Amino acid sequence: MVEILIVEDDPLDLELVLRALRKANLSSRIQIARDGLEALQFILCQGPHCERIIEDGPKIILLDLKLPKVDGLEVIKRLKSDPRTQSIPVVIFTSSKEQNDVIRSYDLGVNSYIVKPVNFERFCDALQQMGTYWLQFNYLPRLER
Repeated sequence: MVEILIVEDDPLDLELVLRALRKANLSSRIQIARDGLEALQFILCQGPHCERIIEDGPKIILLDLKLPKVDGLEVIKRLKSDPRTQSIPVVIFTSSKEQNDVIRSYDLGVNSYIVKPVNFERFCDALQQMGTYWLQFNYLPRLER
């Protein structure tokens, strides 16, 4: 079962997230999607992921907004409008400080919005706290097919 889905197209930012997750001992059971379409196909069990069952979806999604193929806002919109995936926590990890992106993200149902780049040590601490809460303490409803 995948615990964390990272949706990031920038290799350097992806490495930053992976390093921070390793440092926080949260590096097992990670799936990576490099664009919005790949993320949606994984989460919704479509295309190359059609054999996966939706109940084995991620416990949390780290999502960039500026993505190729399908942007992050559209990913959020689709996930939060589908009863099978709307309860999956989504944390935005993006370079956009635009208030319109922040407002739109929260309007669509994200759980947190983090602007990158951030201080690596503080980011590691934030990921540790996020992992402790979302992966160990938070209880999500069962996903339905």
